[in-house]
Amino acid sequence: MKPSHIALPLLLCAAACKVNPYHKSNRVYKDEAKFYARQISEHPLTSDVDSVPPAPYWVGTTNFNLRKPNFVIIHHTAQNSCPETLHTFTVARTQVSAHYVICRDGVIHHMLNDYLRAWQAGASRWGNVTDLNSISIGIELDNNGFEPFPPEQINSLIRLLAKLKKEYNIPAANFIGHSDIAPKRKVDPSAFFPWKELADSGYGLWYRDTTGLVVPDAFSAVTALRLIGYDVRDSGSAAQAFKRHFEQDTTKCWGPADRQVLYALYQQYE
Repeated sequence: MKPSHIALPLLLCAAACKVNPYHKSNRVYKDEAKFYARQISEHPLTSDVDSVPPAPYWVGTTNFNLRKPNFVIIHHTAQNSCPETLHTFTVARTQVSAHYVICRDGVIHHMLNDYLRAWQAGASRWGNVTDLNSISIGIELDNNGFEPFPPEQINSLIRLLAKLKKEYNIPAANFIGHSDIAPKRKVDPSAFFPWKELADSGYGLWYRDTTGLVVPDAFSAVTALRLIGYDVRDSGSAAQAFKRHFEQDTTKCWGPADRQVLYALYQQYE
């Protein structure tokens, strides 16, 4: 038999037998999913409650489904490559994760079922919501925070957002950034992120043309920021997060042009 007749089957076997480098963390994922599935299937406790008579039997409702996400939180990884981020999210000691990681070349890694709770928002607040992890999907973009986002990456993000918005009926206003919900701690997805491009596609809000817009003297910037959703307990950090998102501006100053942009956006919430 000619050597070439042997080489091809060996190559095919090598490709078929290639080991997923994340097979160990995938096993942990599956074990955790099975654990939570068992918890969900167990009927509620009907005893051990002080002074409350137990029911004679458990009655399970037939009308239910999974709780669905209502926000999308966009991040940048602050790391230097997709493999670095994937490693971070598959090591237990880091205690961080996201539902999706989008690489610079547009490849999307779906790391966690959308209905499960990722550890991505951390200590945060948006309006009266203080547990964003429980009602949001986290998307991490492979970016160190000091560079533009490649078109391939943004195109993949927009396609993903279209799917999520349709599947979960997420309001346009609920596509926000990590720095929006944690202005004192976070700056992602950085001032390079093209929020207007997303808003033009229906993901996030944007403001109208501010040319000639007159802002009333009584207009309160802090009140407007709070109404939009920002945590204004540190109003300076909230204002910076707003400028980073809507003006791609990282300066700390606040002037008439900033008030115009804020007022234009505020009018959408009145």
